[in-house]
Amino acid sequence: MSDLVTHARLFATAAHAAVGQLRKYTNEPYIVHPVEVMTIVRSVPHDENMLAAALLHDVLEDTAVTGDLLTHEFGDDVAALVRQVTDVSRPEDGNRRLRKEMDRQHVSRASPRAKTIKLADLISNSRTIVEYDPGFARIYMKEKEALLAVLHEGDAELHGQAHALLARATAALEGRAV
Repeated sequence: MSDLVTHARLFATAAHAAVGQLRKYTNEPYIVHPVEVMTIVRSVPHDENMLAAALLHDVLEDTAVTGDLLTHEFGDDVAALVRQVTDVSRPEDGNRRLRKEMDRQHVSRASPRAKTIKLADLISNSRTIVEYDPGFARIYMKEKEALLAVLHEGDAELHGQAHALLARATAALEGRAV
């Protein structure tokens, strides 16, 4: 692992631990999810900044880390990638449907590299939610189908994997095989 990626992993681990964040459903240390996202990104064409951003993709949303600190620690490119995949909506922006649409519009303007990270995040989260929370998964899968429609500029292989995963999950939740 490069120095940049190692630094990103240590930084993300500390940031999520500092707020006591654990992985929903499993109570594992939260870093398990960013590492999985990074591993998925690593499986397709990528660069070191994408791997670092994959590890850091939730720090702006979920921790006290600021964009300025991210830029200081990791440079403009990594910070920009993280900002592009970070949800911009807040609870005061309206109901869940409105907030998810704001976030979808935001990521629709992201670079192909950022969209590749978002695809990896979608794959990682979808696996967990379908396994542990099938009730919520029905809502979540519809949201992710809409999100997938704006991620076509991301890695084609991951886009295909995400599409197949969502189709299988939706079919399983509806009690039919795919």
